[in-house]
Amino acid sequence: QVQLVESGGGLVQPGGSLRLSCAASGFTLDNYAIAWFRQAPGKERERVACISSSGGITYYVDSVKGRFTMSRDNAKNTVYLQMSSLKPEDTAVYYCATDLRSGWCRPPQRSQYAYWGQGTQVTVSS
Repeated sequence: QVQLVESGGGLVQPGGSLRLSCAASGFTLDNYAIAWFRQAPGKERERVACISSSGGITYYVDSVKGRFTMSRDNAKNTVYLQMSSLKPEDTAVYYCATDLRSGWCRPPQRSQYAYWGQGTQVTVSS
């Protein structure tokens, strides 16, 4: 059974950092690209980052470039999202997702990803 489990969310002050983790089970992570999405209240779910199966290619939405870094440890079947210089507008539920079809990142639309974790809440507030 394919399962993605996010962890590492929490409450952090503006300017702070968090590292999110996404642990995969039920499939071999190193064959597939993985993405992080986020959804704030009343807003559409947006892809913030994606990493190819090898880890050699990453994509970031403009609003997080230079602040977020996505990485993967295929030996641990886990991907990470290191978030720094956090802003209140980063507040959202963060999800990891995959399509289990390709080692390359899919287009950023939510519909391109079939498998999702349950999400972890990130709140940036003073």
